[in-house]
Amino acid sequence: MLKHALLGFLSYGPMTGYELKQTMDGSTSYFWHAKQSQIYTTLKRMEQDGLVASEIEPQEKRPDRRVYSINPAGQAMLREWLDAPLLELDQRKELFLLKMFFSASVNKETLLTQLRLQRDLHQKRGEHYRNDVANNISVHDREGMHNAKDLLMWGTTLTFGQRYEAMYVDWLDDLIELVETNF
Repeated sequence: MLKHALLGFLSYGPMTGYELKQTMDGSTSYFWHAKQSQIYTTLKRMEQDGLVASEIEPQEKRPDRRVYSINPAGQAMLREWLDAPLLELDQRKELFLLKMFFSASVNKETLLTQLRLQRDLHQKRGEHYRNDVANNISVHDREGMHNAKDLLMWGTTLTFGQRYEAMYVDWLDDLIELVETNF
C-alpha cells in the first residue's frame, strides 16, 4: 500500500524521498504513515518495477538530490488502484483497546492515569488536525497549488480524523466516569 501512497504523491509532481516523507507527514500521517527508510526502499523497488523514474539533480555545497517522478506504468497502476472498490474492511489493531479489554484487574488509580493520558494524547492530536493540518490545506488552497477536487478530498479525510479523535475523547470521558464509579 505504501507504493500506492507514493504513486499518489508523485502524481502531484516530482519529489525526492525526503520531500515525499515531509509531504506524507504533513498530510496523510494520521491515517497512513511510513518511515524514511521504508520510503527509500519502496522507491527503489518501484523504479526497478518501472513505475517511477529518478533523476540526479546536482547541488552546490550539498549532496546531489535524487528526484522521482511517476511514469505511465505508475500512472496506470495508480488509476487501477483508485478505480478498484475495497470489498472488505481493514483489520484494525488497537493496542490501547487490547489493554483495556484485559484491565479489570488493574488498580483503579493506575487505570485512571492510563485513561487520562490517552485522553490527553487524543485531545492533542485532535487539536493538531484542527490547527496544523487544516492550515496546511489552507496554504495549498491560497497558493493555488492543487485543484478544488484535491482540496475537497483532503478536507474530507481531515474531517474524518477530527471526528475520530473527538469520538475517542468522548469515549475516554465515558470510560473514566465508569471506572471512577465502578472500580
